[in-house]
Amino acid sequence: MAAVSVHDVVAQWVETQPDACAVRDPAGGRALSYRELWQRAGWLAAELAHRGVGRGDLVPVAQDRSVDLIVTFLGILRCGAAYLPLDGLAPTGRLADVVAESGSRVIVRSPGAGAAAPGRWSDLAARLPEEVEPLALPESDPGLPVPAVPGDRDDPAYVNFTSGSTGRPKGVVVPHRAVLRLALGARFCTLGAGDQVASSANPAFDATTFEVWNTLCAGATVVVFPSVTDLAMDEWTALIRSERIDAMFLTTSLFHTVARESAGAFGSVGTVVVGGEQLELGAVRRVLAAGPPARLVNGYGPTETTTFAAYFDCTEESLAGLDRVPVGFPLQATTLHLLDAELNEVPAGETGELCVGGPGVALGYLARPELTKERFVTLPATGERIYRTGDTGRLLPSGAVELFGRTDRQVKLRGFRIELEEIERTALNSGLADAAFVEKVGEGPTASLVGFVLPARDGEPGPSREELPAALNRTLGQTLPSYMLPARWLVLDRVPFGSTGKADRARLLKLLDAPPAERTQPVTRPVTAPSGDRPADAPVLAALQTVWQDVLSADAIGPDANFIDLGGNSILAMQVATRVRQHLGVRIDAGAVLLTDSLEELAAHVAAQPTAAAS
Repeated sequence: MAAVSVHDVVAQWVETQPDACAVRDPAGGRALSYRELWQRAGWLAAELAHRGVGRGDLVPVAQDRSVDLIVTFLGILRCGAAYLPLDGLAPTGRLADVVAESGSRVIVRSPGAGAAAPGRWSDLAARLPEEVEPLALPESDPGLPVPAVPGDRDDPAYVNFTSGSTGRPKGVVVPHRAVLRLALGARFCTLGAGDQVASSANPAFDATTFEVWNTLCAGATVVVFPSVTDLAMDEWTALIRSERIDAMFLTTSLFHTVARESAGAFGSVGTVVVGGEQLELGAVRRVLAAGPPARLVNGYGPTETTTFAAYFDCTEESLAGLDRVPVGFPLQATTLHLLDAELNEVPAGETGELCVGGPGVALGYLARPELTKERFVTLPATGERIYRTGDTGRLLPSGAVELFGRTDRQVKLRGFRIELEEIERTALNSGLADAAFVEKVGEGPTASLVGFVLPARDGEPGPSREELPAALNRTLGQTLPSYMLPARWLVLDRVPFGSTGKADRARLLKLLDAPPAERTQPVTRPVTAPSGDRPADAPVLAALQTVWQDVLSADAIGPDANFIDLGGNSILAMQVATRVRQHLGVRIDAGAVLLTDSLEELAAHVAAQPTAAAS
């Protein structure tokens, strides 16, 4: 009999290999067998049922990547509910709004994260509606009966909130059958009992679905793993080998970074799946030439299609003669369609909108029937229910799909899906701007968001032109996560218009390369010549200037420059840390690059560290 729910499949492994390791955290030293995972998840399911949570309910989860997170996910499913993982990178106010929209009565938090504990999860608890009760994961058997809830393959398993073009996030409701489609008989990543699968994604993003459920549905082990940005590159690479990682997922930007800094890092891995943005052909070829994983896969799929809808095996043979890496072929039990505006198939080789069908398609958007109706449609010719991705592409002679761009203005930045209109609407709602335009510039790790703003003229006196960029990001940061804040704002005197009367975005982008007299105010600190006030740090400062200029693609960087203001991010900070290790023999982490206020302060920090043999 086919499994009805995700936890039905996990239960089979609990019965056949109860003592096998289900999840472990090398850093924390914790591990749970399949029996122990099932037992602890049952405790949570019993506690939730005791509090009135049951089939069809939604339970937010305020936990970071951990052993306890896996217990929580499984426990929520076992009581018939669906889980809603919260994004720890998002502002507390945004998280509170998501919880309120979910209609949940209970939120599961990390053990020890009570009201007296510092941190964003305890801050969130203070912002919750009164009817929402924080619940800590039970650490012992509460003595309550574990619910036996009859389920259906279309019952929701989880909800992921994504950026919303209407100015507020939208929750994608994913059913059990969609997760089972991803996890069972997976063509893109074959797992077996005993395999070690790294889990390094933000719990709120859909890569976690692959990392957790593909692993547990195969009798394998979830290994709680640090992100590339959490460690020095050589330490992270060594951990892959020492923990015997058989499979792992990386966002495209992180993969590009590793390909540049340590192309042979994946040589011991069975399968590396990469996804989130257009994969650079050069980065793939560097990894293939440096001792690649046994299998390198480009994975594609919006959240609405449950993590992946297409895959492409990257080999020298499969890439021969191509100038772009395709998204490839449909996953198991998945259909791909390239359609015109009337939902008719376009001829092979012609451009159409990529639409996805099959059991991996989500139920729709939480409490958003009109938006669901717009994006989840039925093909008139066959009656198949499909999701309109908004991506445009064509069918190659090999049968693989190659993508070109978007039908709307949604972009991917360092693995995060962002709808630019949400940022623009938030800027306009701030009262600081009469007009706002946001665009993505650059590709890969050097990509960033840049904004163009026309200052508000009405109302109370606002910030000066020089102060406006920083004031905007402070205001936007109260409701938007940090990855949605433009690295740079240019202040406009007027909005350029095209012949149709719409704002001419191409002319706005040209302002980025205009002489200073013609362009606007960037949100950066003054760039000045080195002051010479720190002669002891002068060689370190000069070396860091060179590293920053290379990593940030900047012509001149002074000692007062701030890394984040210049467009830096965690991925680029990791590159800086790696190069400091290589060139100066000093070990620092990416956090030091991000948290110091200036290049000069970072130089002082580096100069104060003990040296080590450069690798």
